Amino acid sequence: MKYSKKALISFGAIFIIMFIAVTYELPYYIYKPGSADSLDNMIEIEDGYQATGEMHLVTVSGGQATPLEFLKAKFSDFQEVVPLKEVRPEGISDEEYMEYQLHLMDNSQHASIAVAYEAAGKEVNLKNNGVYVVHVVEGMSAEDIVKPGDRITEVDGREIEESSEFVDYVKKKDEGEVLKLNIERDGETLNEEVEVSLFPDDPEEVGIGIQLVTNEEIEVDPPVNIKSGDIGGPSAGLMFSLEIYNQLTEKDITKGYNIAGTGAIDSDGNVERIGSIDKKVVAADEEGVEIFFAPNEQGVKGSNYREAKQAAEKVGTSMKIVPVDTFDEALEYLEKLQKHKG
Repeated sequence: MKYSKKALISFGAIFIIMFIAVTYELPYYIYKPGSADSLDNMIEIEDGYQATGEMHLVTVSGGQATPLEFLKAKFSDFQEVVPLKEVRPEGISDEEYMEYQLHLMDNSQHASIAVAYEAAGKEVNLKNNGVYVVHVVEGMSAEDIVKPGDRITEVDGREIEESSEFVDYVKKKDEGEVLKLNIERDGETLNEEVEVSLFPDDPEEVGIGIQLVTNEEIEVDPPVNIKSGDIGGPSAGLMFSLEIYNQLTEKDITKGYNIAGTGAIDSDGNVERIGSIDKKVVAADEEGVEIFFAPNEQGVKGSNYREAKQAAEKVGTSMKIVPVDTFDEALEYLEKLQKHKG
């Protein structure tokens, strides 16, 4: 079969358009429902107890938008399009952003472990151990001195245990003052001097141009191992703590139910707001989850709980959405449940 020159040009144009539609990356990011993964496959405690039900970690998937995905997302109730610069701050590489998210996950796990072990009456020792650099701002004084991955343990002879200490100390300095940093890099200890300067986009603020996360260490008995892979961020904190507690105690708090939820958690057991909870409700419903915990935020208007309720109503799920402000509230709810009849 022979094709005319006009037809071949048309086919070629269509092919190019389709290729661009599915491969060209726009400056937008799309969030959509991810998965609801069983936590008993991620968390192992030596001689831990088994459950009759399951706890689930719920995720949101996403990626940079192509033209085709952008159009699909615009017509979907549970996909969200946001400018790429709102997802990953300008100047931060993919590697630095992922490193930052994994540090948040590590700290979330440590808080979850501390809360669960203390609630179960087990031995736990949580301490902050310096800060890690996850990003160095281009054009500022730290650029050629400090590197992502460096661990800062001291500034001007003062021991630094968490990132807020470092930030608060530097804020009190004047432009032009010099900081003496103790840095650990690749097994070596370095002593560096960095000048305090004004931020280019905020001349009212001073700093050296680094973004930090706290390096936390935790020791527990019995030992626990969490295998979360490349999942980043702090939002699994509540569910980690419930799963760990359940493996530590003989009484099974799942009582045969499929349970999921979301919410960051601090070392005092407070459950905090997270993003994209509507998409997590969809992912949990698709997995057959029966109970879903959502941060209540003390009942404020527009809370995660209210957003989750709205999403559940839109999906038409029978899944129970439960508001919680603390780990203890979630635990109390589960302890009062009747055993699953199924």
